[in-house]
Amino acid sequence: MKLPVHRKHFAVAVLALAAAGVSAKTLVYCSEGSPENFYPAINTTGTSFDANSQIYSRIVEFERGTTNVVPGLAEKWTISPDGLVYTFQLRKGVKWHSNKNFKPSRDFNADDMLFMIQRQWIENDPYFKVTSPNHSYFNDMGMPKLLKSVDKVDEYTVKITLNRPEAPFLANLAMEYAGVQSKEYAIAMLQAGTPEKIDQEPIGTGPFYLVQYQKDAVIRYKAFAQFWGGKAKIDDLIFSITPDASVRWAKLQKGECHVMPYPNPADLDAIRKDPNIKVLEQAGLNVGYLAFNTQKKPFDDVRVRKAISMAIDKKAIIDGVYLSTGVAAKNPIPPSMWSYNDAIKDDPFDPQAAKKLLAQAGFPNGLSTDLWAMPVQRPYNPNARRIAELMQADLAKIGVKAEIKSFEWGEYRKRMQAGEHQMGMLGWTGDNGDPDNFLHTLLGCDSAKTGGSNVAKFCYQPYEDLVLKAKTTAKQADRDALYKKAQVIFKEQAPWFTIAHAVQLKPMRKEVVDFKLSPFGRHTFYGVDLKP
Repeated sequence: MKLPVHRKHFAVAVLALAAAGVSAKTLVYCSEGSPENFYPAINTTGTSFDANSQIYSRIVEFERGTTNVVPGLAEKWTISPDGLVYTFQLRKGVKWHSNKNFKPSRDFNADDMLFMIQRQWIENDPYFKVTSPNHSYFNDMGMPKLLKSVDKVDEYTVKITLNRPEAPFLANLAMEYAGVQSKEYAIAMLQAGTPEKIDQEPIGTGPFYLVQYQKDAVIRYKAFAQFWGGKAKIDDLIFSITPDASVRWAKLQKGECHVMPYPNPADLDAIRKDPNIKVLEQAGLNVGYLAFNTQKKPFDDVRVRKAISMAIDKKAIIDGVYLSTGVAAKNPIPPSMWSYNDAIKDDPFDPQAAKKLLAQAGFPNGLSTDLWAMPVQRPYNPNARRIAELMQADLAKIGVKAEIKSFEWGEYRKRMQAGEHQMGMLGWTGDNGDPDNFLHTLLGCDSAKTGGSNVAKFCYQPYEDLVLKAKTTAKQADRDALYKKAQVIFKEQAPWFTIAHAVQLKPMRKEVVDFKLSPFGRHTFYGVDLKP
């Protein structure tokens, strides 16, 4: 298999370094794609989050390999008894990275935390529209309506007041979109007339700083010696951007990279047999689905949505595409998540019943639609193109003519969020371990707006009332009951054809020490070491 020239040179250089016994430890990660930018608040893909999360710290963090919230840039916090006021005591002595444009004159402080929030919240903030005005996560979680005020009490104390209690609020602050940028850098770049530089040539307080980025080729990072958590165990981190899963596997075998994501299910037998490779695996906190645009004909009719759902042979998709790496999905949340409603019955595969239902909806001779398929492998979908072809063949049997469409990955997401599709595949990996992150962020009215992550554009009041109530309810048992009811309504209304929950698989070389699988499917390398 021929590698493009720049990759070949790059791989040879890495091997030469290794052969020379250079004392610096270099870890190479064969990532699956290029980040959209280095500003996590406007991204929703794991590809961009992985590239960003090495650079930034958050106010609170998820403990490595878990969904537990632990101190980050805030060393402690208090929550008022009514659940409305959060007071954060920030860490002192936290250093910023620097680059050729900017050398910081101060440590991290409360101004930076305020900047992170205001940039996404206050429309007249000079940075609100820089790079993109679409702060997907912040908006989809209903943050603009949730926040009442964010106040700097002193240099190292910030008080956030909410309009209502929000059960997942702390976990939400540990998510990638809340990576903290330097207010001082932002002011300097604004004055220089290049505000976009803070998102293209990022400065953070995280464990690695950016050295170089070449789109579709490589990202180079170096360990930040002054990182507040202590210097990383590896010295250099390289993302070798390798979109093809078979090429990633070839590079892993040769030792040209140490860790790879998203193996081809068909390669797994060979991967497991290789004596130099270990495969970490766990149930994925994810769901892959086909979204019906509920605001576009004919998918504004629940009978059409149900008919399509009954016409597709889900078992054949899972057996043929996911192989041993997926389980059939019937709910919008994965079975490993609390409040999963196992009592729900999936729609049966029944083409005859599907035909009848279409006729009742006014389509006795079938209909025509588009069917969008992602151009890339995702943690929840190993091969969307192949799945689209299987769906297309199934739908033809009930008189539904589906035209498969695709676009470059960034464009694909943007167009789906804008609602250009009739039917389209997408999916989600949880970001905070809370059902709210699926049931409200992906299916609530806040995120059904143009640009939001609710690509079914599903806004249904009986469902909305349940998930909003669950947000403001403190007791998990009560939230659990509300979410179980919401899943019943989801199944009745069928805004998605739920496909599968994929197993998270991570092949890596045996010399990699202490890489922990993230429940959120993230790839972070702080804490990881390499054996010589």
